[in-house]
Amino acid sequence: MDSYRSLDAWKCAHAAVILVHKSTEALNRPESWAIFDQLRRAVISIETNIVEGYALATQPQFGRHLWIAFGSAAETECLVRSIAELEYLNASVLRELQSLLARALRTIRGLLRNPPRNPMHHAP
Repeated sequence: MDSYRSLDAWKCAHAAVILVHKSTEALNRPESWAIFDQLRRAVISIETNIVEGYALATQPQFGRHLWIAFGSAAETECLVRSIAELEYLNASVLRELQSLLARALRTIRGLLRNPPRNPMHHAP
């Protein structure tokens, strides 16, 4: 594995970050500001914790950051469910986010169960 960009978990998380930001940046309604702010923070946490754990290049650190990413993915999934019920985002965006988050959770869980032997080939 040469880069965190080769991880399916990162690919899903990155796609979710881009989708969340593109779909919420123009929505500045006071009633949705807080939940969108928390959504942005949670979804960013998924991606950045995968990258940070990978970059630290040890299995214990990688595993620790994967657990944090997993928690952030679960938080994001919960927020998306609330946003769907509040009808703050387009249904097709919500479906795509739900799919990306389900894949991210599944692939992070897979990495936690069966971590790569060496997250990076070289130390930072």
